[in-house]
Amino acid sequence: MKSTGIVRRIDSLGRVVLPIELRRMMDIEENASLEIFVDGDEIVLKKYQPACIFCGEAKDVTPYQGRNICAACRKAIAAL
Repeated sequence: MKSTGIVRRIDSLGRVVLPIELRRMMDIEENASLEIFVDGDEIVLKKYQPACIFCGEAKDVTPYQGRNICAACRKAIAAL
């Protein structure tokens, strides 16, 4: 993991502000969703990517009737 050297305090409501430079570098728009992970004693933030409802894959996902489905699962369903 690469250190940015940026330190931020958590406010009384538990919020942390991500610096504009970091948001621009990571292409995080206003009102974007971030997913929160815990890895041991670390908190990891990632840009949210909706995943396939069948296999959990986050690549090549397409919405279908309000659900997300990946290309591989679309192909498998079409073969039935």
